Amino acid sequence: MAGQGTPATALLVKRKVEHKVHSYEHDPRASFGLEAAAALGVEPSRVFKTLLAEVDGVLTVGVVPVDAQLDLKALAAAVGGKKAKMAEVAVAERTTGYVAGGISPLGQRKRLRTVLDTSATRFPTMFCSGGRRGLEIELASTDLVTLADAVVADIAAK
Repeated sequence: MAGQGTPATALLVKRKVEHKVHSYEHDPRASFGLEAAAALGVEPSRVFKTLLAEVDGVLTVGVVPVDAQLDLKALAAAVGGKKAKMAEVAVAERTTGYVAGGISPLGQRKRLRTVLDTSATRFPTMFCSGGRRGLEIELASTDLVTLADAVVADIAAK
């Protein structure tokens, strides 16, 4: 794992959470999430992307499968809000400390409220960004929920 350390992987090691780190060569022309699923040989519904939205003006993390869209109304409802819109990329990068396409729900610069799509609980393990393009973490969804203090709700739309 030399050279693969990120705040996300450091958090997992520090908290002694069972996980696997998977890396692949990122193609700048590819769609991040679908590229990760293909490179890892995993169905896209097991690979999750981390998206930032503003719910009633408060940054909120939505974690949904890479083959789905984030349902902004459902995200707002999951955190007791009324209105949601996608956050600007620059705001997401500055707030999390990660670059777009490599934003992890773990180890972010600022702790944000997080919602994980219910579909993640269907699998023994799920994949999410490890904090860098081309780096994925495989872990149990229950561990992600605990570490990110996440709410689990139906927030994905196909």
